[in-house]
Amino acid sequence: MNRMRPTVLTFGLISGAVSSLLMLMTVPFMDRIGFDKGEVIGYTLIVASLLPVFFGIRSYRENVGGGAVSFGRAFAVGLLISVISCACYVVTWEFVYFKLAPDFADKFSAYAIEKARASGATPEKIDETARQMQQFKAMYDQPLVNAAITFMEPFPIGLIITVVSAAILKRKPS
Repeated sequence: MNRMRPTVLTFGLISGAVSSLLMLMTVPFMDRIGFDKGEVIGYTLIVASLLPVFFGIRSYRENVGGGAVSFGRAFAVGLLISVISCACYVVTWEFVYFKLAPDFADKFSAYAIEKARASGATPEKIDETARQMQQFKAMYDQPLVNAAITFMEPFPIGLIITVVSAAILKRKPS
């Protein structure tokens, strides 16, 4: 673990910084981007910010493993890089949500209700959507719940990138 620490911290913080920077760069454009495009742009930026997982595993293999790394060790390195990156993502989103865009949940709720209306939903379905959005806002306004939900946005992508990278980069000692 001690031999992993410098690589994991370096690449985790690089990934986290990229993630945070990209998120902060989109904040001024949130209203213009809209929620439909925002989801696509957001996940594209998450994938881009998690590319250091691959490079971190490769760096570990070459600099610590002497050119060799098992799938398990590569997976552990990538997973830890992803966790650090996701933690940075969460901290940045908490700042954005509670300080820069405190009306996000209200705007998202209005969007979801309008989307239900536009799809021809029954009044009962629209009312149900409105109730769900009220529950969402109540949950999302709690920092720990918000953090847990937010962590689950980039983490599955980091997990996929970790598995693929570990599979590609594993190499037995010669």
